[in-house]
Amino acid sequence: MHSAVWNLAWTLVLASLVLLFAMWAGWLDWRMRRIPNWLTVPALVTGIVANSLAWGWPGTKAALEGAGLGLALLLPFVLLRGLGAGDWKLMGALGAWLGPSRLIVVLLGTVFIAGVMAVVQMIRNGRVKETLYHVGILFVVLITFGVWGQRHNLTLDNPGLMRLPFGVAAALSTVLFFGTLSALAILHS
Repeated sequence: MHSAVWNLAWTLVLASLVLLFAMWAGWLDWRMRRIPNWLTVPALVTGIVANSLAWGWPGTKAALEGAGLGLALLLPFVLLRGLGAGDWKLMGALGAWLGPSRLIVVLLGTVFIAGVMAVVQMIRNGRVKETLYHVGILFVVLITFGVWGQRHNLTLDNPGLMRLPFGVAAALSTVLFFGTLSALAILHS
């Protein structure tokens, strides 16, 4: 059994490292519109190793479950070309650091923040009507299981499509998650 000081120290170290990783990935996505493998793959491995060192087998299990959950939940979006592979690997790596329950909170926050960013970008670029039309096509394709409608121009391969830095949303969500946890800890003590 670890002492309270041990638990606090490891929690602060892990939180600091995952925040550093998320902000670095967000910055790279903002600047280059991609999140490179040299960041995501080592981050996934170090997330598993760090949780294993900090918490033993339960930490290893939580890291593997978090990584697997992040990768499994977003895989359909990658296969449909609606999400980049770097964004997918980013969420897998965040899952390795956060574990499954915290990842779900961060992922939901990421989706909400990305949605707000998309609406702002859509309005700023004057593409509201076009975007709503494309959402309608996607909805029809979805409910008819692809029998009706075309989606060939609604993939990441289309150069005319608006691109959104999902890594920025993930970084903001991660910062807000740990900021909220810290504020609640202060208020609760």
